[in-house]
Amino acid sequence: MTLNIRRRTASPVAEAALEAAQIPPVLAKLYAARGITAPDAVAHKLAALPSPTLLKGIAEAVTRLHTAIENHERICIIADYDADGATACAVAVRGLRALGANVDYLVPNRFEFGYGLTPEIVALAAAEKTPHLLVTVDNGIASVDGAAAAKARGIDVLVTDHHLPAAELPDAIIVNPNQPGCTFPTKALAGVGVLFYVLMALRKHRNAESVNLAQWLDIVAVGTVADVVPLDAVNRILVEQGVRRMRAGQACAGVRALFEIAGRDIRNTCSTDLGFVIGPRINAAGRLSDISLGIECLITDDASRAHEIAAELDGLNRERREIESGMRDEAVTRALAQLDAQRVSVCVYDETWHQGVVGIVAGRIKDATHRPTIVFAPGNEEGVLRGSGRSIPGFHLRDALDLVSKRHPAMMDKFGGHAMAAGLSLRSDQLPAFTDAFEAVARAGLTPEQLERVYLTDGEFPTPQVSLAQADALRNAVWGQAFPEPTFDEIVTVLERKIVGGKHLKLRVQRAGGGIVTALMWNETETPKNDFNVPSAQIQVVFRWAVNSFQGVSSVEMMIQAWSAAQ
Repeated sequence: MTLNIRRRTASPVAEAALEAAQIPPVLAKLYAARGITAPDAVAHKLAALPSPTLLKGIAEAVTRLHTAIENHERICIIADYDADGATACAVAVRGLRALGANVDYLVPNRFEFGYGLTPEIVALAAAEKTPHLLVTVDNGIASVDGAAAAKARGIDVLVTDHHLPAAELPDAIIVNPNQPGCTFPTKALAGVGVLFYVLMALRKHRNAESVNLAQWLDIVAVGTVADVVPLDAVNRILVEQGVRRMRAGQACAGVRALFEIAGRDIRNTCSTDLGFVIGPRINAAGRLSDISLGIECLITDDASRAHEIAAELDGLNRERREIESGMRDEAVTRALAQLDAQRVSVCVYDETWHQGVVGIVAGRIKDATHRPTIVFAPGNEEGVLRGSGRSIPGFHLRDALDLVSKRHPAMMDKFGGHAMAAGLSLRSDQLPAFTDAFEAVARAGLTPEQLERVYLTDGEFPTPQVSLAQADALRNAVWGQAFPEPTFDEIVTVLERKIVGGKHLKLRVQRAGGGIVTALMWNETETPKNDFNVPSAQIQVVFRWAVNSFQGVSSVEMMIQAWSAAQ
C-alpha cells in the first residue's frame, strides 16, 4: 500500500519577498507554503499584537477589576484543570497581584465538581474565599447556572474564556473572542492568551507601565501550545516571545524546573517541546490528581520548591503513561473491530478505564484509525459516563455533538469543546443510542476523501545534504496547530537496519542525492523483512529533520513518521 501524499505549494512571489528580507531560502519556501506573504508576519514582534480594545467586554472587565483593586476587594480565580487553565490561572495570579489586587484561586476537582463555574463551585468559593469578584479563566462561557448562583449571593462574575458559546450566555462580564459580536481579529487565542490580553488592558487603565507583563510570556507560551490552538499570527508572537525568554534564561522557576526534571536543556528549547515535554507534565496533575499542583509550580519563585513540585508532576506523568498504555491497547482493538463493521466513527467504553486519560487515548485511536473518536469511562456519579473526543480534518467535533443534541435533546447531560477536541457526559444507558446517533452525524458529514489519510508534506528536501544549521533553523522556528512543523517525502535506499530500545527501528539510509543519514522509526519493529533486510531496498518515507545531541556531539537525523515500499 502506497502513502497518499499531497504536497504543499508555495507562491513564488511570496517566497522571493521573504528571501529578499534575508530569510533563509528553505524557511522562505516553508513559510510561503503556509500562507505567509510578508516578512513582518514571521518577525513575531510584540508591537504587532492587535489592541486589547478590540475585544468585546474588555472595557467593562478592566473597570470592574480596577474597582476591585481600588476597594481592596477579594478576587478569586476559578481555573480549569488542564495546562491552559493552569497557565491562565498562574498568569492571572501573578499579574493581578503585581497590579495591586488581593487575589486567590480555586480549582474545582474535575472528578467531584465537573467542568466550569458550577453552582457547587460558587458555594465552595463563597465558603472558602469569601470573594467579591469571581474571575474564570479558560472556562465559564457555558456557566449560566453558576453565574446565576454567584449573582444570587451578591458575587460579581468576570468570564475570560475562549471556548465556543452556546445559545444562552451567562449573566456576567464576558471577554471571549468567540462570543457573538466580538470583532477581535483572531478567534484562536487560548484561555491564557485571553487572560494576558485582559492584563494588558488593565495595566494601561491603571497607568502601571512599570509592571513588565512580558516576564510571564514563557507561561503564556506553554498554555498556548499545550492547548493545541491554531498558531495564527497573534499566537505565534506570544509563543515566539515566550520561547525567546526561555532560551535567554528568563523563564520562571517552575518552567525551568519542568525542563530540568525532563532532562531537557531549556536554552535549546523549541515550540514543540512545550506541547510534548512541559504540557503533559502539567496536564498530568489535572488528569490524575489536582491541577493546583501545576499552578503552584508556575506561581512559586522558589527554585527549590519548584523543583520539588516538578518532580511530583513528573511522577504523575509517568503514572498517567502507564494507565494510558493499558487502556490504549484494549481501546485500539475495540476501535478496529468497529471499523471492521464499516463504521466511520469510533465510540468505545470500558468500566475499568480512567476518566482522567480518555482524551489522550481518544487521540491515540484517532491517529491509528483516522476516524473521529470518543472514549468513555465511568464518571464519579453513579450511572454517568464521561467522554472525551478527538477529530480529523474536516469534521467539527463540537458542532457534531451540537447536532446530536438537537436531534436527541435528552441524550447528553452536557457537552462542549472545539473543532478537533470535545468532551461530554451522558447516562450509561444512553451510550448505545449515542453511538448510533454520533455515527449518523459522522456518516452524513464525512466524505470518502476525508476518511482517507492524507500526508501533507513540503515535498523533497531541496538539498542532497542537510546541515546542522538548516536543521536548527527548522527546529527553532515556531510551529504548531494550523502552522505545522515541516515534513518532507522522499524515496530512500535502506543500507542497514537494527532494533534499538526493544521497540524502535534504526536505519541507515541513502537519499536520492547521495547523502547518507541515520533514520529512526519510533515504535516500529514489525516491518516486512523484504522491505528492510536487503541492502538497496527502497522505501518511500514521510519524515522531519531532527538534531540529536549526545555527549557534546550533534548530528542530523531523519525521523520517519510514515513509510511504504517504493513503487
